[in-house]
Amino acid sequence: MNFIKSMPLVGGLLFLSSLISCQDKLGEVVPQISLNQRVVLTDANAALTLYTGVYSSLRTYQSSLVNLGEMRSDLWADGLFTESEDGAAKQYWSHNISATNVPANNWSDFYSLLYRVNTVIQLFPNAPLDIARRQSALAEMHGLRAYIYYTMLRTWGGVPLRTEPLTTIGNLADLYAPRATPEEVMQLIKADIEQSLTLFGSSNAFTAKRVYWNRAATLTLKGDVYIWSGTHMGGGSGDFTAAKVALEEVKATPTLGLQPVYADVFDPLKEAGNREIIFALSYERNEATQTAYTNFLVNTTQAGTLVLDPVPGPAATVNSVYPLVAGASRTGLSERIIRQLTSGPPDTRSRTSFRVMYRNTPGFPAAGTLLTKFIGRVDAGIQLYDNDFPVYRYADVLLLLAEVNTKLGLDPSVDINAVRQRAYGPSFPRYVNGNREANLNAILEEYLREFIGEGKRWWALRRAGDAYVFAAVDPRYLSAGQSFRLLLPISVSLLNNDPQLTQTPGY
Repeated sequence: MNFIKSMPLVGGLLFLSSLISCQDKLGEVVPQISLNQRVVLTDANAALTLYTGVYSSLRTYQSSLVNLGEMRSDLWADGLFTESEDGAAKQYWSHNISATNVPANNWSDFYSLLYRVNTVIQLFPNAPLDIARRQSALAEMHGLRAYIYYTMLRTWGGVPLRTEPLTTIGNLADLYAPRATPEEVMQLIKADIEQSLTLFGSSNAFTAKRVYWNRAATLTLKGDVYIWSGTHMGGGSGDFTAAKVALEEVKATPTLGLQPVYADVFDPLKEAGNREIIFALSYERNEATQTAYTNFLVNTTQAGTLVLDPVPGPAATVNSVYPLVAGASRTGLSERIIRQLTSGPPDTRSRTSFRVMYRNTPGFPAAGTLLTKFIGRVDAGIQLYDNDFPVYRYADVLLLLAEVNTKLGLDPSVDINAVRQRAYGPSFPRYVNGNREANLNAILEEYLREFIGEGKRWWALRRAGDAYVFAAVDPRYLSAGQSFRLLLPISVSLLNNDPQLTQTPGY
């Protein structure tokens, strides 16, 4: 009943109505004022529909995960583009954010997703499924809830905690709720992680496509979370040690490892049995395809005039290489970042992740960039954007281990070099253990190169420590005297619709 207490009233009612009418696929559900749980408790197919609906909903948050995890960093700031600039992206990277100019409004609608997760957690203990199936689903949901709240904690700090689904709408005042403290949110996150691990037991099973949350995902999340709490919430070496233990276990999982070829990680034809993927959002033709990167591409007219690789040549028009790609060039990498990513030894990650588009005029000036990592494939005469979107993969584990070892005063070079060797080949630039600052900067350099477009760069900077954020982001946009702006505000309308809410500190 208390799930949407933190939502604006009108938005909450509209969400409830659309949720019941469109997405649950449970014809017996009574609309608007109550949720008929009996069908889930008596019909195994309905229970499984509810469960799989969580994953269907989760993938609609891909743009939010990219925006919140990447767009506030230095990666796409002041980039090259050929059309009118994407104002939504610019608001993030320019940090043009205030109490009256709020991105990701209404908590980026994460409470709608939490509603679904909480419903499964409440109903599945009594669903008409075998014990192992129920237990596995509950393990997944506790892991997913921890991941969602961790994303919210990093974005807003304290947020309202909702651990029960909505069952009825009665007294409208029951929909209100204050923000929990960051410590209380972290406590729930860690409790959900431990519950997930308990329910998974010793099972390290994966489906062919790793698009269902699993034990390795919970352990990777645990490492991520405990590094954060050790860095930002006073956990110190105790939390770092817990993170290291969890990550070392994932690293030792026999069915996980780096793909020998970086491009194969993202190839939509090589998703089954992809040993690098721990958990990804699933995209398939006739089911759902990616739409998060439309403004990182190019329109069809310009694709016929802009060229790739004019030096040393021969230049090739964009549409001769990608004949069916269509979108807009409204977000791009800056010339500074392009030089950083393409200087030094050839890095296979750059060519896979992006291509620079040049004007076909003397001097071949750079015009924009094309995000190619998730560009999909041609299928039956269409460009099909069906790459799965990795939430966690094995390279995450290696760089998280490098980070936690650095923060424990240990040598991170083995894991840094594993990532580099795949990127550069046998003659890779070997990293040698340095001081804490040098190690963290080396790790952050690998994050910059390894995870372009995957929603990781901002979180890596934030987890490393505030000083690394301010060193990377242009001080015109975010200065060291504005630490409160590392979190996002909430909107005036959200505050007005819930009298128990307070603004994010500093705004």
